[in-house]
Amino acid sequence: MALKMNSNNCLYGERKSGGGHGDVPTAPEVVRYMLDLIGYTADKDLSNTIILEPSCGEGEFVVEIARRLLESARLFDFDAQAAFLKCVYGYDIVEEKIQRCRQRLSDMGLNSKDSHVCVSDFLSARVPEVDFVVGNPPYVRYENIPAEQLDYIKKTFPTFHYRADLYIPFFEKTLRLLKPGGRHCFICANRWLKNEYGRKLRRLIARCFRLETIINLERADAFQEDVLAYPAITLISNNTSSPTFGYAEVERVAELTCLIPSERTTPSDDDWTGAFMSADHIQLYTIEELGFKIGIGVATGADSIFISSELPGLVESELLLPALNAKDLRGDTMSWHKEYLLNPYTPSGELISLSRYPQAARYLESHKERLADRHVARKNTSKWYKTIDRINPQLRTEAKILLPDMSGNRYIFVDEGQFYPLHNIYYVTGHSVRKLKILSAILMSDIIRQQIVSITNNMNGGFPRWQSQYLRKLKVPDFMAMDTTSEDRLIQSYDEKDFDAVNSQVCTLFDNLATMQSRRKTTHRHHAKQRQESQLELAFEYAV
Repeated sequence: MALKMNSNNCLYGERKSGGGHGDVPTAPEVVRYMLDLIGYTADKDLSNTIILEPSCGEGEFVVEIARRLLESARLFDFDAQAAFLKCVYGYDIVEEKIQRCRQRLSDMGLNSKDSHVCVSDFLSARVPEVDFVVGNPPYVRYENIPAEQLDYIKKTFPTFHYRADLYIPFFEKTLRLLKPGGRHCFICANRWLKNEYGRKLRRLIARCFRLETIINLERADAFQEDVLAYPAITLISNNTSSPTFGYAEVERVAELTCLIPSERTTPSDDDWTGAFMSADHIQLYTIEELGFKIGIGVATGADSIFISSELPGLVESELLLPALNAKDLRGDTMSWHKEYLLNPYTPSGELISLSRYPQAARYLESHKERLADRHVARKNTSKWYKTIDRINPQLRTEAKILLPDMSGNRYIFVDEGQFYPLHNIYYVTGHSVRKLKILSAILMSDIIRQQIVSITNNMNGGFPRWQSQYLRKLKVPDFMAMDTTSEDRLIQSYDEKDFDAVNSQVCTLFDNLATMQSRRKTTHRHHAKQRQESQLELAFEYAV
């Protein structure tokens, strides 16, 4: 498959910075850390160790590999040039980059003319099995992949799923090249760990390989230029699976040298979200396990008709519900734009009879052509004025937490029963207003923000997406038995939008719970030890 470059040697188009998509060099300290992590170190005999960098660019990894190979040759007395030609594989589609890489190798005393460091499309190249894979695969969005290459990838790589990034087939092919016991280390955007297009790759790894380590580098400068990449380092081996893997987050690359990842439970299939949430050994619960319910606002299929500030006077007032949109919840304030939702349902959930509501009948009839053309209406032409979701008027009067899907707010709003949420707002109902405010305060805390960051993809700026699929996975402490004084203090901080106080008090809640549970475990172990000692004493007396 021949790949065609543009005039600037960019196959996938140019970024705003001027560089090509898929072309972001890795910082040298990260390169060194990754090679240490897989075990490609100069204190070992590397003469027969085959290592692959599938997208080598100008040689950030290949040059460091060569440096270690030269040092190993000095220690173990083997021919470094011969070992390089036999064991080091590096590919790139841009000839100028390979030339630059080879020049850097030549400066070190290695002739790479007849080596496996060459111009080639790795995804279609014939590559042998290897002991190690290391590198920084190209990040290229689905829409930037040329049509011819996209067709080849879809036919060749089963894990290329949905609107996947180009690095997904790089993962699949390199993993399948690993010898038994081989190790694989990429630095790559962490999107695949969480979203839909990484699902089949996660399943392949969970079923066929061993996930050893994940280092989250979202807040660290891991590359040689400033890019918005949300990177993570993953270490995977072609080995027997383990019940745990190591996980860590770093804010600065310098922290890598003294990093000790914490143990997490290894995911068993394609859902890895739970593996990234740290409960710090505290007994935590989902929101629904504590008796709350999670929902999403109504979808009408024709918002401009069913939702408007001009509806009062056009239809009967008893059919109108004050409606809240995500745009009403901005800047940590609630500002209702006086829009109403036309509810075409009776309290029992049936469609109203238009003959009983002449104003609504005239209004809806004036929009009948558009309403009847919707998919939901074509299923049953007699119900041409129904909404996609059935409307439950009782929801308006219920107290509820309001969570816009995409929001830069720090504050989480509680509606005490005035509005009906629309489709871009998720909501939580259940228990009293006090309990909802406490839950809102907990959701505002850094602890929960860290959880949701770990299980979903943030928008630019670090804002989380509040979606039901993620809300259902969050873990919170059982706060139902909080003492009244602590409740009052937390609710006051919440009402006053004192974010620092809210965060401090929620951290204290977690700490107190951890201490209490630790005491319970200690007491349990103490009683178990006493029972064991008593049993041993009885056994001894019986024996005597």
